[in-house]
Amino acid sequence: MGKTKNRWLIALAAVGIHISIGSVYAWSVFTNPLMEQYGWDLSAVSITFSIAILFLGLSAAFMGHFVEKYGPRVSGLVAASFFGAGMIGSGIAVSIESLGLLYVTYGVLGGIGLGVGYITPVSTLVKWFPDRRGLATGLAIMGFGFAAMIASPIMANLIENVSIAGTFFILGSVYFIVMILSALYLERPPAGYMPEYQQGGSSRVNTDLSQLTANEAVKTRRFWYLWIMLFINVTCGIAILAVASPMAQEIAGLSAAAAATMVGIMGFFNGAGRIAWATISDYMGRPNVYTTFFAIQIVTFFALPSITAAILFQAVLFLIITCYGGGFASIPAYIGDLFGTKQLGAIHGYILTAWAAAGLVGPNLAAWVRETTSSYAATLYIFGGMFVIALIVSLVIRIDINKLKKENAVKAKAAS
Repeated sequence: MGKTKNRWLIALAAVGIHISIGSVYAWSVFTNPLMEQYGWDLSAVSITFSIAILFLGLSAAFMGHFVEKYGPRVSGLVAASFFGAGMIGSGIAVSIESLGLLYVTYGVLGGIGLGVGYITPVSTLVKWFPDRRGLATGLAIMGFGFAAMIASPIMANLIENVSIAGTFFILGSVYFIVMILSALYLERPPAGYMPEYQQGGSSRVNTDLSQLTANEAVKTRRFWYLWIMLFINVTCGIAILAVASPMAQEIAGLSAAAAATMVGIMGFFNGAGRIAWATISDYMGRPNVYTTFFAIQIVTFFALPSITAAILFQAVLFLIITCYGGGFASIPAYIGDLFGTKQLGAIHGYILTAWAAAGLVGPNLAAWVRETTSSYAATLYIFGGMFVIALIVSLVIRIDINKLKKENAVKAKAAS
């Protein structure tokens, strides 16, 4: 038997990939410099980010089977190639002042790298950590959440000192190297892998309710329950991220500078919420964690419009953002619990289409309601209502879960 790799180093490699591709959330650092230097308008520059997120969702959905077939090393190298080419190509696009080429390089190529890179390490980690699924996926996806906080000041400094194009070239090269090295360490665990200290019979390992392929999973109700829960959580969270600064200024009277600082701190809570909630889910169980997310957000979204104290307003917003991040981090472990690990990467990819849809719906819905009502209060009330629906779904899915548990118990009894 060959030597088994260290699963914590596998987790570190996963963080390496996610902390690289997560820099997409720092795109706004490029916005003003691109507008000022090339005279492009805000909507034209912002479309670049939207294209990247769209292709993230599409490639995650369509490349999930590729990840399962060829394994994490090959798919990690593919992600590194696409994302690196997208970043370096963006430098070329900026050098020749081609907005169209920027859409293709950063948006399409970078977006494909994002999608493949996002699902590659997550499905692998679930298999390496059968005893701590939430913690493992939380670690990787935490990297994605923290990436913008780390990358933003570096990008701003590079833009100022070496030009916009130079920033793309340098970061593209660095991310490419980090992702290649990370991908080369990734691999699936041996068949039937259990952590050494559990081989004697300790059992904090999840008993999966089923082992389904991706195409079988999408035909079940519980797949669509998960999709709806993630869609609502991301729609409302992404919308809050998009309007956090002006909303804080309008409702709580924060200055523009204080609101900007608050947005930076939100990045920390986005990342911290991913590792914290995902770890908690190992103890509380995924159904209880999701129900808790929605209960918290129903209360906070309905309360926010009447909170005028700046410190309390920000504290509530930070709590909301931990739930937003926690939803991303807990979903892969939830998928493993319900559908097994046979094609977890592919199922995760299908579920992430909820992210792509939410990215289109959330900010646009928030902006439309704000323009129509001239107030953020109505937006918050609408999202609060959506969380009521999500809470109901988080309770209804338990009917399916309990039914499956009973069926499995009957089968086990018959087999014995």
